[in-house]
Amino acid sequence: MSINQYDMNGSKGIRLVIRAFQYRNYRLFFAGQFVTLIGTWIQQIAMSWLVYRLTNSAFLLGLVSFSGQLPSVFLSPITGVFADRWNRRKILIFTQSCAMLQAITLSILVLTDVIAIWHIISLGFIMGIIFSFDGPARQSFVIEMVEEKAHLGNAIALNSFMFNGSRLIGPSIGGILISAVGEGYCFLVNGITYLGVISALLAMKITPKHSNTHKANIIQELKEGFNYTFSIPPIRSILLLLGLISLMAMPYFLLMPVVARDVLHGGPHTMGFLMTSVGTGALIGAVYLASRGGIKGLETVIPIATTIFGVGLIGFSFSRIT
Repeated sequence: MSINQYDMNGSKGIRLVIRAFQYRNYRLFFAGQFVTLIGTWIQQIAMSWLVYRLTNSAFLLGLVSFSGQLPSVFLSPITGVFADRWNRRKILIFTQSCAMLQAITLSILVLTDVIAIWHIISLGFIMGIIFSFDGPARQSFVIEMVEEKAHLGNAIALNSFMFNGSRLIGPSIGGILISAVGEGYCFLVNGITYLGVISALLAMKITPKHSNTHKANIIQELKEGFNYTFSIPPIRSILLLLGLISLMAMPYFLLMPVVARDVLHGGPHTMGFLMTSVGTGALIGAVYLASRGGIKGLETVIPIATTIFGVGLIGFSFSRIT
């Protein structure tokens, strides 16, 4: 094969991976959201480290996370209906602006040395409410940014790449910032990064789509959504798998400050490196998904990946520094 043929094949491969970038609105969203997600991961590591530094309690680490996730459990099905009825771009501008205010409030509380655990739990609960509206709107907004249905799968995979790429970068920066200037400035940096996605949303040119004003009431839509979801075996199985993993496996993520400080005898930079290693693996998976032409074969990939995750978690549980 000639060099030119290699170049052509390489170019085709790249275009296949980033084909959703042909849409201006999606490019804007990707760039702005990527910056914001880096800030989000900086705050995530700073929040966990701050809670453990203040309380020395693994239980309170879990309680803070619980306070942030609780609103989503009860509100997300309802807010998903609202995301179908309301202007999604306006929802996202509002939720991202609220999240920016939450981060700046945390920063002020820490920098003025008045922060207490009840502040963190309360603000975490408020953030959970914000993201109960943000999540469904963000997921359905992809449909408005990517006009060709055939490219939606690639856009979703690129979203995963964006999320995990930021998880690769953000924790490393967060660990360095905590060691250098403290958690308060991490929250401030996160607040500033929200300007990235807000600016991108404001710069978009979205063609308003016709909204059906004769929709069923919210209860009826919720019922239809649940019936549809649980009547299709693949969707039902994936949701149950995600629920099981979230319950039994993902709590390891919350215990990273404990592992970094008490098991590995390190500092915030150690926690940052641990989180970055998770992001590295997830990023590799996201690149693989983005490079796929479709969903065929994923029914084999999913159980294999889940098994590898379980084995890796068991191995991680034996981590010790003697």
